[in-house]
Amino acid sequence: MDLGLRGRTALVCASTRGLGRACAESLAAEGVSLVVNGRADGGVTVAADELSDRYGVTVRGVAADLDTAEGRRSLLAACPDPDILVTNNAGPSPAAFIDVTAEAWLAALQSNMLAAVELVQAVLPGMRARGFGRIVNITSAMVKSPHPMMTPSVAARAGLTGIMKAVARDVAADNVTVNNLLPERIDTARQRQMADLAVAVRGITLDAAYAEIAATIPAGRLGRPGEVGDACAFLCAAQSGYLTGQNLQLDGGAYEGLL
Repeated sequence: MDLGLRGRTALVCASTRGLGRACAESLAAEGVSLVVNGRADGGVTVAADELSDRYGVTVRGVAADLDTAEGRRSLLAACPDPDILVTNNAGPSPAAFIDVTAEAWLAALQSNMLAAVELVQAVLPGMRARGFGRIVNITSAMVKSPHPMMTPSVAARAGLTGIMKAVARDVAADNVTVNNLLPERIDTARQRQMADLAVAVRGITLDAAYAEIAATIPAGRLGRPGEVGDACAFLCAAQSGYLTGQNLQLDGGAYEGLL
C-alpha cells in the first residue's frame, strides 16, 4: 500500500536508535525526507548517513538535547515546517513512588511532556496553513496501565495525552492529525533497562528476566521496533486523515481493559 508520503518532510525526535530510529526507518522507506536527532554528533552523523544510503532520501542530522530550550530551537531551525512531527524522548528511570524526588518529577515533565508540547506549538500553524500535518507522539503503555515503579512516566505522559487530545479536536478540520503510540515490551534498550532492574532487585538471571517478560504478553514475545515504526508510518499516511486523537497500543495484547 502506498501511504502517499513521498516527498514529505518529517522531523523525528530522538531518532538515532530505538523506537525513534524505527519510525525514521519506516518513514524513509515511504520516501519521506528526514531530520533526525540525537544528543551526540557522532551518532547523529552515522544515523543520517545510514538512512540516506539505505533509502535514497535526504536526511539531515541535528545533535541537540530535547530537554533544553536551545536544543529544541536547533531542531526547529533545521526543520521549521515539517509535514510530519514525531515526538520522542528517553523516559524516566524506574523508581519506587516513595523515592521520587521533586527534581525527578520536574525532569519527567520537561522531558516527556513539555518538550513535545513546545515542538507541537511551533509546527502546528504551518501545518494548518498548508492543509496537511501528521503529529505522532511516542508515549507509553503507562498511560493506560500505570505501574507503581513508573509514576514519573505516568504523570508526564498522561498529561501529554490529555493536551494532545484537546489539540487533535481543534486542528482536525485542517487535515492535521494528532495521535499517540503506546508501546509496551518492545525489544529495545529501554526494555533491557527493565530486565536489568529485575535482575538487580530479584537476583534472577537476565535470560530469566526476559522469559518472564515474554510470558506476560499474549503474543508470547517482545515487540519488534520495526512494528512500532510501521504503525507510526500508517498514522502519518495520506489516507489517515480521519484517524486522530487516538492512543494506539502496541503491546501484543497485554492490555486487559476494554477501552
